Amino acid sequence: MDKQFGFIGLGLIGGSIAKSIRKYIPDACIGAYDSAGENLHMAKADGVLDVAMDTIDERFRDYTMIFLCTPIDLAEESLRKLKPFLRDDCVITDVGSTKAGIHRIAASLGLNEHFIGGHPMAGLEKSGYLNASDLLLENAFYMVTPSYPLNQRNIDRVLAITKTIRTIPYVIDAREHDKVVAGISHLPHIAASSLVNVIRKEDGENHLMHRAAAGGFKDITRIASSAPGMWSQICRQNKAPILAMLERYIEELSAMAEDIRLDRYDAVYDTLDVAGKYRNTFSDLSIGFMQSRKNISVHVADKPGTISVVVAILAASGVSIANLGINHNRETGEGVLGISFYDTDSCTLAADLLRQFNYRVDTF
Repeated sequence: MDKQFGFIGLGLIGGSIAKSIRKYIPDACIGAYDSAGENLHMAKADGVLDVAMDTIDERFRDYTMIFLCTPIDLAEESLRKLKPFLRDDCVITDVGSTKAGIHRIAASLGLNEHFIGGHPMAGLEKSGYLNASDLLLENAFYMVTPSYPLNQRNIDRVLAITKTIRTIPYVIDAREHDKVVAGISHLPHIAASSLVNVIRKEDGENHLMHRAAAGGFKDITRIASSAPGMWSQICRQNKAPILAMLERYIEELSAMAEDIRLDRYDAVYDTLDVAGKYRNTFSDLSIGFMQSRKNISVHVADKPGTISVVVAILAASGVSIANLGINHNRETGEGVLGISFYDTDSCTLAADLLRQFNYRVDTF
């Protein structure tokens, strides 16, 4: 496994990856360049960095894997500066939320042999190394987008690191990745912002809509608070897939408006029914865009201390939990405790342990 890691950019995501590597590979050698010197100072003080660099230079020859963690606007310049200092066995990977563009840049620079795209699907509304954490990426899906022709050895090296820092890697074509995130991430941000603007424009002088907004409205529009600069940049980078998804969404809204206009409430019912049934198939245990398929459901009494007992049983046998949640049944007073694990062996062991304590356990 690689143990020499270089970073260009040490903000929220770069810093979180570096901290995770330090946590899980304590003897790793980690060096970084960042235009914000304070990020490097903090990382050195934390014991995360071995080498802090004020420029991209020959010191990057020491690293077998380099994480490019800059905004896409700076990626090409950074790769140009880095290219003369790459060793033959070096892998370069990035962390951007769109992939086709960075792959085009890498290809134009003749770096396909070295470049493997990456997208850790986690983040915060706050940015910068100050907010980085070795827990931020834990159990998050990490998209890996290979360059062509495929270099399986380099793909496997990137997958090994993503698994080591406790993410869930998934290999996907760059263009398919951009279509997927346009639908499940980029379109929802646009839709949420548009919905908030509708209410802002239609609210009366008494601002009753603003004052009464709660519950579901706040839930579905929470992401509208994200950084506008970053999201306008994403719209530019992923223009075609976003436009395609946005046009499909407009078609759906227009069809619903037409059904209501023409009093076709059977059609309205069917649309809502199909959407509701599909939504109910989404996993509550997944924090990315897929479920990990290493999950159990534990039927438990809905009372204080229940979760603590289950967790204690698993912890006593050294079973690590990746994610946990509970769905309540108000009629019976019971609940279903959903638990996901990092691997199938842990999942099987947990199910067997809990059954020994007379819990009803379903695996899926």
